[in-house]
Amino acid sequence: MTTALDSRSLADRVARAPRPHDPAQVPPIAARFADLPATVRALLTGTAGCSPYLAGLMEREAEWLREALAAPPEASLAAILEEAGGEDLAALPARLRVAKRRAALLVALADLGGVWELGEVTGALTRLADRAVQAGLRALVAAEIARGKLPGVTEADISDAAGMFVLAMGKMGAGELNYSSDIDLIVLFDESRHDPDDYAELRRGFIRVTQRLVKLLSEVTAEGYVFRTDLRLRPDPSVTPVCIATEPAERYYESLGRTWERAAYIKARPCAGAIPAGEAFLDRLRPFVWRRHLDYAAIQDAHDMRLRIRSHKGLAGPLVIPGHDLKLGKGGIREIEFFTQTRQLITGGRDPGLRQRQTLPALAALAGRGWVDDRTAGDLTADYVAHRTLEHRLQMLDDAQTHRMPADAEGMARLADFCDTEPDRLIAELRDRLERVHALTEPFFQQEEDRGAPVPEIGAIFTDPDRAEAMMRDWRRLPAFRSERARAIFRRLQPELLRRMARAVDADGALQSLGTFLSGLPAGVQIFSLLDANPQLLDLLVDICATTPELARHLGHNAGVFDAVISSDFFGPLHGTDVLRAELAGLLDGAPDYQAALDLARVWTKERHFRIGVHLLRGIADADESAVAYSAVADAVLQAILPRVVEDFAGRHGSPPGAGAAVVALGKLGSREMTASSDLDLIVIYDAEGAESSIGKRPLAVTAYYARLTQALIAALSAPMPEGVLYKVDMRLRPSGRQGPVATSLAGFRRYQAEEAWTWEHLALTRARVVAGPEPLAGRVSAAIAAVIEAPHDARKVLADARDMRRRLAEAREAEAADPWETKLGPGRMMDIELLAQAGALVHNLSGLRRPGRMLDRLTKLGWLGAEDGARLAAALAQLAALQQVGRLASDHTIDPAEGGEGLVRLVLATAGAEDLDCLRESLAAEAAAAAAIIEARLAGP
Repeated sequence: MTTALDSRSLADRVARAPRPHDPAQVPPIAARFADLPATVRALLTGTAGCSPYLAGLMEREAEWLREALAAPPEASLAAILEEAGGEDLAALPARLRVAKRRAALLVALADLGGVWELGEVTGALTRLADRAVQAGLRALVAAEIARGKLPGVTEADISDAAGMFVLAMGKMGAGELNYSSDIDLIVLFDESRHDPDDYAELRRGFIRVTQRLVKLLSEVTAEGYVFRTDLRLRPDPSVTPVCIATEPAERYYESLGRTWERAAYIKARPCAGAIPAGEAFLDRLRPFVWRRHLDYAAIQDAHDMRLRIRSHKGLAGPLVIPGHDLKLGKGGIREIEFFTQTRQLITGGRDPGLRQRQTLPALAALAGRGWVDDRTAGDLTADYVAHRTLEHRLQMLDDAQTHRMPADAEGMARLADFCDTEPDRLIAELRDRLERVHALTEPFFQQEEDRGAPVPEIGAIFTDPDRAEAMMRDWRRLPAFRSERARAIFRRLQPELLRRMARAVDADGALQSLGTFLSGLPAGVQIFSLLDANPQLLDLLVDICATTPELARHLGHNAGVFDAVISSDFFGPLHGTDVLRAELAGLLDGAPDYQAALDLARVWTKERHFRIGVHLLRGIADADESAVAYSAVADAVLQAILPRVVEDFAGRHGSPPGAGAAVVALGKLGSREMTASSDLDLIVIYDAEGAESSIGKRPLAVTAYYARLTQALIAALSAPMPEGVLYKVDMRLRPSGRQGPVATSLAGFRRYQAEEAWTWEHLALTRARVVAGPEPLAGRVSAAIAAVIEAPHDARKVLADARDMRRRLAEAREAEAADPWETKLGPGRMMDIELLAQAGALVHNLSGLRRPGRMLDRLTKLGWLGAEDGARLAAALAQLAALQQVGRLASDHTIDPAEGGEGLVRLVLATAGAEDLDCLRESLAAEAAAAAAIIEARLAGP
């Protein structure tokens, strides 16, 4: 393998040679280069004996060729590029054509001789094109300036073409030019750097420059041509001039841009002129190219485009090698490129690592992230290299922009000799490649009406088929079905949905929930395309609809969370806080501003909650693992959001005075037991370390600073935004409750807890945990919390206060506690058991346990609870927590599982290990009564 560091000459690195097909071409070349080594002569004569075009170049550039053979090809290419410029516009056309001629000969010999690999060949051709466009643009702009045709522009503007820039598109943009490629360019200018009064005249001048640039590069003269140049990829080429300003171009893409234009911009690259302006333009176009959500609608667009190309070019029908189009035909180069680019469009909005211009690096990135399996990527990579190499041989024969295989035996024999193989072997290998590529890529695009098994009759699926049919007819009135395209995709999708409904435990309930899901969709094309392309998502959707109607409703309003299911690790182990924090922080680092960061955090959080819910629904994670996972997401959000809130706030009022602020979680977040609908119970503690105010544009006194910073954090978490809210925040557990300040100084916290706090506030601290904030302060706050719990407590007072608190809660929540399916409120249920555990932890000064279940275990070991009582309470608490987890997945309030449908009933029974709902209801009532008796007895004693 050749590397850029190889300093050997071209002659010394020749490793192979074509076989001369036309013996008459051999003697003149052999005689002219008779003194060269045999390997080099074989390369030259074999090349000349197959390609009349290259034989002519050898004759014409014989003296230069000798020098090039004696030098490293990289050095020869650099010299060619250096000589292909100059300020003299009159001399430039000839200089560029000589450069093209020599580069074409150098690249061909390096390719045919096995000196350069495919990437080096295409890279060299692209570098030449870049150089030609840049040299031509500068010279032409300089000429216009000299003629006084560009108002307000001086010679100082020549270096960046007075704000003009050229986007290389297609293979040139990707650095993948083929041997006889044309170059696709879009020429624009940055109007913002010029006086608006000069706009019209400047525009005319830039149009002239562009027209002359095309002529300079494309015109065939006695010296040849440089590159055939195509400007038809510009916005609406039938009505727009060849050079346009950036602002109307952006308007066009925002309002009228199509999928094929998005695909084209994957490879776009500024190659000449005002490069920074070109990069800024592409940056502004990023939302057009890379959609925020997975864009499966792009599959059908690409599929339709492929079919149109095949139809227009007459390429449909059976595979026949003679005359086959290696680029556009079945199994050809374009199929690999479409396969890769379409997947990039689908997923690149979510993963910047997939935004690769070049085909093979993009394919490797897709494989690395699990979007393409490794074997498929490996096969397509090898076939792409082989296709492109053969493409170059076809074009080197006569410098023709062709991709068609020879149609006759003579042409095939010549090509086979050029490839140093036999015609039969060439045909057989090519057929194998084409069939393999087609087999690997076509299923991705294929959209069949009938995908296999017959659709069951409606009457065999639903108990009331007439009602079911009426419901499905009513769906057509929903916003998701507004467009004909959405309706067409759903018609194709509906048989698959019905097949899965037939397998659902509760098909009627699933259909009802599916309607709820559909009614929440603002549009249908994207989500229907996503479901159409991913059968596993259909399974999951029906599963959700049949089991958790509330989650189905949530999905309808947040269908973007489905994107996450396609990620390769969706069904893998749920991540902990450290991984999640790094993931979210990295995502927010790419946000353009504060508000965008908050919206990204909301999308990310919804996706992570959805993933946890699916794991719980599918039995991949149990209730306790889900509780820890929900809490880890909240931890990560607070740890990633707090620094951004501080940064935004500090921009107005200065950095936090002193040691900063720490966020303390209590309740379910503090004990890492959150559910899908849990609020965040938080307090904020700061340490100003003697500072009296902040230092900034608008300084604030310490108390006001941290109060307003806390309010900014609450707003960041709970303010409604386009992507919803992150979390509801409850700060009633702060010192002095609703009457106290929203942020408390560390000294004030210590003093309050020692002198003023009620017993219930100390009970709450048994579950407290610092979740965000500067590390030194976090350590001091944690120590202060531990000191409160570990301080001596009057056991009689703690138990008496706990009894009083229990009585108040029972009186306030009597109606809710009467519900037999209530897991949290009422005697012997979660809050009751937790109250006892926290009271015992306070009596025995147990800090750092946080989870009531762990407190019960420790209290049992200490003998404060009897072994049987402790075990019974712990088991009851665990079961109630598990039922609450699955219940909150189905609804944000307590419901009878039977109301959620048969799917939810089965999930609840499986979670509880019960036979039926009646048995479970009786069991829960008995366990609650037993737990209540234990709690009453324990709280009555010292």
